[in-house]
Amino acid sequence: MIGSRDAGRAREAADRAEQALPGTSCTGSHNDDAVRASEIVILCVPFRNQSENLTNLKTVLREGQLLVDSTVPLAAAVSGKATRTLGVWQGSAAQQALEMVPAGVRVVSAFHTVSAHHLSDLDYKLDEDVLICGDRAADKAELAELVERIDGLRPVDCGPLEMARITEQLTALIISINVRNRARAGIKITGV
Repeated sequence: MIGSRDAGRAREAADRAEQALPGTSCTGSHNDDAVRASEIVILCVPFRNQSENLTNLKTVLREGQLLVDSTVPLAAAVSGKATRTLGVWQGSAAQQALEMVPAGVRVVSAFHTVSAHHLSDLDYKLDEDVLICGDRAADKAELAELVERIDGLRPVDCGPLEMARITEQLTALIISINVRNRARAGIKITGV
């Protein structure tokens, strides 16, 4: 299920996904309908759109849903450099999300260090870790099960949601590494 503020764009994205992955079923709809139909909601928007999206979804997010926040407060959101991050009053974008969602919506933070380019290139062999932060072990385990379904990705429990202030910062570091080395680097934690 792909959601967008524009249902037509969501349907186009779903059609592209089905063409890229024959035999799969993908639906595109307005964000409200996508959230209503999902147990796990992955918010993957630029930081400048996080607040607006969560405000608009407040009436459809429900108790028991798992919200995976992948937002990174990059300075690029305010015409700054993508290799810098903004200070977030709550400590991290994920902690900001937790304050914005209705009571009972469970929030975890993940996917900050996985290249969107790599995820969209179905011929690329993924080999990186997904760093997961959250306050409840069961919530992190639920997301870990989903991550494990993606070949080449390994979930790593990084502790409570407050650790998202560190994992979000890694995105700016990876962007800097990629620019300097003309690469698309990811994160791999060793010894775990």
